[in-house]
Amino acid sequence: MHSRPRPAWAAADIPLNRPSLARMYDYYLGGNHNFEVDRRAAEEAIAFYPDIPNMMRANRAFLRRTVEYAARQGIDQFLDLGSGIPTVGHVHEIVRRVQPGARVVYVDFDPITIAHSAPLLAGDPRTVAIEEDIRNSAAILTHPEVRARLDFARPIAVLFLLVLHSILDDAEALRTVRAYKQAMAPGSYLLLSHATLGDTGLELPPPDTSVGRLASLMHFRSYDAITPYFEGLTLEEPGLVALPRWHPEGLDDLFYDEPDRAMAFGGVAKKPAVPARG
Repeated sequence: MHSRPRPAWAAADIPLNRPSLARMYDYYLGGNHNFEVDRRAAEEAIAFYPDIPNMMRANRAFLRRTVEYAARQGIDQFLDLGSGIPTVGHVHEIVRRVQPGARVVYVDFDPITIAHSAPLLAGDPRTVAIEEDIRNSAAILTHPEVRARLDFARPIAVLFLLVLHSILDDAEALRTVRAYKQAMAPGSYLLLSHATLGDTGLELPPPDTSVGRLASLMHFRSYDAITPYFEGLTLEEPGLVALPRWHPEGLDDLFYDEPDRAMAFGGVAKKPAVPARG
């Protein structure tokens, strides 16, 4: 049996026999940066949760709307934490339609994700992907590649999009967000979405399945548990809501009539000159 040739975008040190969450996400979005092993794992997850591809697309639509919103407010520098592979309409592509000179830093702890990202961003000096755990805020905020592109004395957009569920401890997740909020200049924006079971009535898959083992590494938080991430900031309208209800573009938007099916809340908040109460 002849193996399929390694695609040009896959670096030589990337293993092709293990699924990657980032490549599975790309598959859910209809992208081409995934392998057969990723597609099999993704289809197994879909067998448990048929809505998964649309959930991922709802989050990507939220990313697009929030990034465009921040760019229209004059933000031209973005820090995307837990970014995944920057493909299928990612931040740098979106923001430059509004801010052509925008600078973007992607951060992910997965070396495979970073290995995929490097060739995709090659030749773009205003964009970079670095390998780091988002909990290591000091390392990220002082990283030379970050400092070369982002000026924290000016307003910035910091993105936590469907990533905080990977920090299982509530206090640690809150400390992580607070560290970046403290580093943000007044006028900066926090863009955040978080997975939730909400009122869906869904249960986690059996722990002895591959999907169940994956789910055990995720912490689905309630609305009340997500709101503290925005403390000290001013939430933009309509506040913290189910993703399809944040500035929808039309009645035919994905999950518009059934927003709980997106299984995530999200919001955008601005850092005021004087810290907001609450």
